[in-house]
Amino acid sequence: MGMLEVTGIDHIYLSVSDLDRSEIFYDKVLLKTLGFRKNKFALDGEPHVQYFNRHFGYVLRPSRTPSTHDAYAPGLHHFCLRVDSIEDVAAVAEQLRNAGINASEARHYPEYAPDYWATYFSDPDGIRLEVTNYRQERRERHDNW
Repeated sequence: MGMLEVTGIDHIYLSVSDLDRSEIFYDKVLLKTLGFRKNKFALDGEPHVQYFNRHFGYVLRPSRTPSTHDAYAPGLHHFCLRVDSIEDVAAVAEQLRNAGINASEARHYPEYAPDYWATYFSDPDGIRLEVTNYRQERRERHDNW
């Protein structure tokens, strides 16, 4: 048997303080802008909202304790989604802004990589989100592994 390989992220779970508010936000981001699909289900009587594409699921569940997210405390700092091109990053930023989401203008971040473009925004609980392009270094890493 050869070396095992993780082939992707299967799902990400977020606990949210207000499921209805977060669903409205993620409908704009994942469903309408980034082409995910959506379903709902319950586990142990608790409602869940799942967004998914061909690659992974992004699931919202109600939090059980009140808390404020701190990106600089131990835990999640930010979550970055990747689209194919710089043009796609610009289109995402524009669509999010047109949907009333406070996304930054898409811009070049050469301090991260020569061809790094991104837009940044936060969900209703303060989870920091990013959309970036599929950069040359990442493509080469994938193709030449």
